[in-house]
Amino acid sequence: MTAKANAKCLRDLAGAKGIRIGSAVVPDLLRRVPEYASTLAREFSALTAENVMKVGALQPEQGRFEFADADYMIGFAEAHGMAVRGHTFVWHMAVPEWLEKGEFSSAQLAGVLAGHIQEVAGRYAGRIAWWDVVNESIEDKSFGMRDTLWHRGLGQDYIAQAFRWAHQADPKAKLFYNDYGAEGMGKKSEAVYALVRKLLDEGVPIHGVGLQMHITAGPERPAAAEIGVNIRRLRDLGLEVHVTELDVRLPAPVTSELLATQAQVYAEVARSALDAGASALTLWGFTDAHSWIPKWFAGFDAGLIFDEQYQPKPAYRALARELA
Repeated sequence: MTAKANAKCLRDLAGAKGIRIGSAVVPDLLRRVPEYASTLAREFSALTAENVMKVGALQPEQGRFEFADADYMIGFAEAHGMAVRGHTFVWHMAVPEWLEKGEFSSAQLAGVLAGHIQEVAGRYAGRIAWWDVVNESIEDKSFGMRDTLWHRGLGQDYIAQAFRWAHQADPKAKLFYNDYGAEGMGKKSEAVYALVRKLLDEGVPIHGVGLQMHITAGPERPAAAEIGVNIRRLRDLGLEVHVTELDVRLPAPVTSELLATQAQVYAEVARSALDAGASALTLWGFTDAHSWIPKWFAGFDAGLIFDEQYQPKPAYRALARELA
C-alpha cells in the first residue's frame, strides 16, 4: 500500500482536525527531485526551511543577503497552499564567520541583529505564518542561559529585543521560542516555561512555544503523559504550542520490530500533543533518503515516515490513524 493509494493524505487528515502538518525541506531537493517535491505537496500543509533561512545562510557576508533558496521555498509553499515557518533569527550554531570573529560593541551587535531581523522579516512580511525567533537559548546542564555571542554581547535582554524587532517588521506573523529536550516535564522544560512566562510578564510579543522532539524509540524518550501536561501548562499561559522538529531515530540495523516500535512512538507523540491542544505538527524531514540523523547520531538512521524509496513506513500509517 503506497501513500498514493490512500483515500486521504496526511494534509487532508490534519486539515479536517484544524491543524497543520509540516516538514522541514531542502530547496535544492525541491528543484532537482520530482518525487521529493510531489510528496511534499501531496502530504504536507506547512514547510520549514531546514537550513536556508538561518543567519549564516541568508547573510553570509555582512550586508550581503542571499534570498534565492528561501524565495524558492516560499514560492513553492504558496503555489501549493502551504503555510511557512521561518527558522530562525537567533541560533548559536548559525552564526557566520564575519559575525563570530568580528569585533562589535554592544550597540553595534544590537544593530546587526536588529538589521538582520528587519531585512528578512520585512522582505517576507505577510508571507510567514510563524517565526522561530530564538532557538535553543537554554543550556543543557545548568539550564541557565546558553553562553552565546548574543548573550555575551547583549545580555539576557537580547531575547526580548529579538521578539520586539520581529514583531515590528512583521506584525502578522506569530512569534515562537523553539527548543529541544523540553518536551516532557523536567529541568529543561521548567527553564523554558520560566523564560516564556517572564517574556509574557514583560509584555514581549511572543505567541507560542515550539517543542522539537528529536527523540528515540527507546525508554529514554519523554513519557506521552508528561508531554500532554507540559503542553497544557504552556497553553494555559495563552501561548500556542507546536511540535516543530519531530523525528524518531532508530539504531542500526533496522528491524521490523524497531519499525513497529517507531510507529507506536509517532502515534503516542501525535496523540498526546494533539489531545493537549498542539495546533501544528512538523517533522524534521519526511524521507530517510534525505535525513540529518546519520550525520549527527552515529549508529542511528531511519527516523522518518517514508523510506528511501518514498514508500510509507509503519510510522506513516500510525500517524495517519491518529490524525483520522
